[in-house]
Amino acid sequence: MRSLIMSRIGKKSIAIPKDVNIDIKDSCVFVEGSKGKLEFRLPYGVSVEVKDGQIFVKRLSDTKLNKSTHGLTRALIFNMIKGTTEGYTKKLEIIGVGFKAQVQGNKLNMQLGFSHPVNFSIPEGINIETPKNTQIIVKGIDKQKVGEIASEIRAVCPPEPYKGKGIRYAGEYVKKKIGKSQAATK
Repeated sequence: MRSLIMSRIGKKSIAIPKDVNIDIKDSCVFVEGSKGKLEFRLPYGVSVEVKDGQIFVKRLSDTKLNKSTHGLTRALIFNMIKGTTEGYTKKLEIIGVGFKAQVQGNKLNMQLGFSHPVNFSIPEGINIETPKNTQIIVKGIDKQKVGEIASEIRAVCPPEPYKGKGIRYAGEYVKKKIGKSQAATK
């Protein structure tokens, strides 16, 4: 009975927008849109079919590995289509007195209270903007790469729990701890 259950995500079809070209060759999916090109190598046991302006992801057997990659493959192809048409953004905020960042050429220069400025080199395919000196916006067409770069920038100086200083995602809540002096009075 369990083998009849399909992935809820994997069985959904993906609508192909008009300005996107999909090409499948040698178990690779190539997606080209207005913002750029992406490619994805299909895992073993999963096939992709383009029919009537829709993409269908199918698994070849009901092994545990094929079941686990079925929905994942569909989600990754959907993210590629969305990335090449709209793109992805992650916003970061810098909190702290004297903390700031600015883009200089292909490097992000951050002053975060260390004895030296931190220079983060911007990889190819990623755009970083600093509309204010306390805001960092990471943009790109690859969702995974945008998230990874935003995570690496945040890891340079993560928010600390006592005053909340550091780099955090926009809207991220940092639970603050009580300091030693306030804990002694209670």
